[in-house]
Amino acid sequence: MSKEILPTITLKKRLIFLFFVISVCMFGLIGRLAWIQLVKAEDLQQEAWDQWNRSITVSALRGTIFDRNGRIMAGSATAETVVAIPRQVEDPEKTARALAPVLDMTHERLMEIVTQDRHLVYVKRKVEDEVAHQVRMLDLPGIDFAKESKRFYPNENLASHVLGFVGIDEGLAGLEFYYEEELKGTDGRIIYQADARGVRMPQGIQQYMPSTPGLDMVLTLDETIQFIVERELSRALIQYDAESALAIAVHPQTGEVLALAKKPDYDPNRYMDYPDTSWQITPIFATFEPGSTFKLMTLAASIEEDQYNKDEGFFCPGHMTVSGQIIRCWTSSRGGHGSINFLEVVQGSCNPGFITMGQRLGKEDMLKYLHAFGFGARTGIDLPGEGLGILFTPEQLGPVELATTSFGQGVSVTPLQQVMAVAAMANGGNLLRPYIVKEFRDELGNVVKENQPETIRQIISPETSEQVKWIMETVVEEGSGLNAYIEGYRIAGKTGTAQKVGDGAYLAGKNIMSFIGFVPVDDPQILLFIAVDEPKRGSMWASQIAAPTFRNMMVDILNYLDIPQQVTEEPEVRTARVPDMTGMTVDEASALVNNEGLILKIVGEGDVIARQTPTAGAVVPIQTNILVYVGGETPGDSQGVMVPDLKGKTLREAGEILSWLGLRLYPVGTGIAVKQDPDPNSKVSEGSTVTVEFKSPVE
Repeated sequence: MSKEILPTITLKKRLIFLFFVISVCMFGLIGRLAWIQLVKAEDLQQEAWDQWNRSITVSALRGTIFDRNGRIMAGSATAETVVAIPRQVEDPEKTARALAPVLDMTHERLMEIVTQDRHLVYVKRKVEDEVAHQVRMLDLPGIDFAKESKRFYPNENLASHVLGFVGIDEGLAGLEFYYEEELKGTDGRIIYQADARGVRMPQGIQQYMPSTPGLDMVLTLDETIQFIVERELSRALIQYDAESALAIAVHPQTGEVLALAKKPDYDPNRYMDYPDTSWQITPIFATFEPGSTFKLMTLAASIEEDQYNKDEGFFCPGHMTVSGQIIRCWTSSRGGHGSINFLEVVQGSCNPGFITMGQRLGKEDMLKYLHAFGFGARTGIDLPGEGLGILFTPEQLGPVELATTSFGQGVSVTPLQQVMAVAAMANGGNLLRPYIVKEFRDELGNVVKENQPETIRQIISPETSEQVKWIMETVVEEGSGLNAYIEGYRIAGKTGTAQKVGDGAYLAGKNIMSFIGFVPVDDPQILLFIAVDEPKRGSMWASQIAAPTFRNMMVDILNYLDIPQQVTEEPEVRTARVPDMTGMTVDEASALVNNEGLILKIVGEGDVIARQTPTAGAVVPIQTNILVYVGGETPGDSQGVMVPDLKGKTLREAGEILSWLGLRLYPVGTGIAVKQDPDPNSKVSEGSTVTVEFKSPVE
């Protein structure tokens, strides 16, 4: 081969190789372009969009909460949130110093915020309008605003335990927490274009994506009934110097909760000012020994099992021995009830009589009915934190435990369980699921979700229900519930006095006074349970504390609901003769008037009654307040007169008490006594003036 041919062949090979390399590169570039344009185009376009665009969250308005009549109980308004875009902050030091006094934040904390390596950060959320205005006036580069939703409660403390409250971003208690998903809505966004430094482009595209508000919530609660209930609970706290008081009102035919309250309470607008223990929904959370109101379960079970005869005779000696253990009746200091029938057993709340009824039932039937009435299980109410209560197991329920359970000791129940069990007795025998939210509505007012009455099971027959209702009515007409009687209305009810338990033992002087009742008997429209925990002032009997409180609430509720009286003819004024209580202890006097329809108001320090008004033998209308003075001092002795504690007394009562002691009253305001000068137990000379400040419980 010649030398000329060899270079030519080599050149051709090189050209072919170069062509092959270029072809591979071309195909690679075409493939890569096809991958980018056809496969990854959407993803890359989104990434580019994200780099160009910035967004600010627009918080959704939280759904409004209404009562059953459309009155706002919790609402939302827009609030300004101060935000920073760190890349746009030109002088962090100057910005932090300018914002610190306006936002009430430290310079150091603001420096941390405005120098973060983030697109957008919150500086201070949901500030007041005045604060937002001051920040705007500073005109600081990189400082902007976002719209957020801010919760407000126009009635402040009213129904606070039910409503709960909202933190910065979500519901933290009550209905606000339980129905967070329904109430919160969907946030919107403000989108704008920015350059690589994060600076907004003046001619860039800006887009607003609106938020979707949360669903509005309509409650079964009635704001007016809730107000009446809370007003009287506040009055009870003052009058009886109690640790707390609670109430639940339901419609016994449907399970709708009309009011649910506990005092003391809190203002959800300022929830952080209160200890977290005050946020608990005590009426559904707390458990307690129910005492005599629990006797209604024993009564209903005995009637259903055909073991109750109201006319059957019974003798109560004041105690009963069970398995060698003596169990006393509340009348033991007076030798018991004596010879009575089983109707009077219920009217007089006789412990030995109910023990006998429990023994006839036996532990299997007793437990069967207690579980059927819903004790030991949650009611299913749509609120967070419901308690279970405690019942004896079949193995634990010996003769003594059966005896104490029959009259409400040794078991632990929630107030709501108690309410729904008695509601079953009122409505014909059906245990209902209580509910507090009636429906949800969208922003156009359309109902998108609703709760309906739900029957869990039938416990007793309608015939048994009618008999229980009639017997409960006689308790109010003639028995320990006489102080709950309202002229013209048929009311069924039962008192309950339970001693509190701590560390496995009963606590001396620590009681829970309760009353449960419904109106009207023939067609119950409202059932009300109230409990006063650890009262320290007054007679320690439910007939003297809980029954009058129930009556005070129910009178106004019946007027508000416009429920007509069942007795339309002019009734005869019911009266009682005032007994002579001088020389008796307070407990003895309380037992004496327990079924008489008289209310003791105790004044002074001590236990033995030295004076009373009206005087013994006076004939007065039932539910008259009888002022009794305890203690041995007499007015005008050499050491002066001891000023009594007048807290909780009305103006008339305070004047009567001071006149006994030869003192004068200078009243300030109206309502019930909340403050006095001189202080209680101070020594003053006879004829001195005591200044007493009176206030309404709702002030």
